[in-house]
Amino acid sequence: MKPGIHPAYGPVVFRDRAADFAFLTRSTATSDKTIEWEDGNTYPVIDVEISSKSHPFYTGTARVLDTAGRVERFERRYGRRGAR
Repeated sequence: MKPGIHPAYGPVVFRDRAADFAFLTRSTATSDKTIEWEDGNTYPVIDVEISSKSHPFYTGTARVLDTAGRVERFERRYGRRGAR
């Protein structure tokens, strides 16, 4: 790697306040805010809106949003997938 052209790569805490979840990883992202981690060291913290603890895909709470009965109308017209 060429010296002097790459951003600093170091430990950073990403915190999801909605799910009360934080994890320590390495990143080039920086922040002025800091947090004291479980190991007693202080790391920069970046607040995120969605993490694997709060995203519906990872939590299994994803819902099919059906507007005006479109799914039912499709199933009546073409049948269910396993009906053959």
